[in-house]
Amino acid sequence: MSDTRLYLITPPVIENMDAFAAEFEAVLKAAHGTPAQIACLQIRLKKDNVPASDDRILELARKLLPLAHAHDCIILINDRADLAKKSGADGVHLGQEDGAVKAARDLLGQEASIGVTCHNSRHLAMIAGEQGADYVAFGAFFPTDTKQARTSASPDLIQWWVEATTLPCVAIGGVRPENAPPLIAAGADFLAVSSGLWQHPQGPKAAIKAFAALL
Repeated sequence: MSDTRLYLITPPVIENMDAFAAEFEAVLKAAHGTPAQIACLQIRLKKDNVPASDDRILELARKLLPLAHAHDCIILINDRADLAKKSGADGVHLGQEDGAVKAARDLLGQEASIGVTCHNSRHLAMIAGEQGADYVAFGAFFPTDTKQARTSASPDLIQWWVEATTLPCVAIGGVRPENAPPLIAAGADFLAVSSGLWQHPQGPKAAIKAFAALL
């Protein structure tokens, strides 16, 4: 059994939030008690690098937080520490242009989970760790439709990281059940999955089953 866990990311656009909340709850229930139990959901409502309105993000957070917490899953807000604070989310995921870890920590408190996108850079990851990030995210490992990836990474980077430090790492970018084994073998703490789950040909619960078989 692997120690790797799932880190879900929302689709970039959600038209019907009630329907998505129901689907998310079904996924949580399908994963609960399996090796694919979901550790985290990142709310990332951003299409073609244009974010949804603050009100949309806050509305989705309010719907999903109680569902997540009922299944030992945390909710992070993408990019915006201020919205994480306002929504009552468990933390924030910061890109390289989204502010400093210290500022987010000062705003959200010591118990908040703060992650940082580090692309394929060992240097950026080391800086994030020194600044007090709770995890770093590397990628993109595979082609992805969710966002325009500026960098590509290989499993060797994960292997180096887990041998060099105890700070958890997330593997992100086009992760699906069929391409995840090298990332698991390299020691990734979390697999960030978006379209690989929500757009799985047999549906999200089938994706959970496939990931559970790997983990």
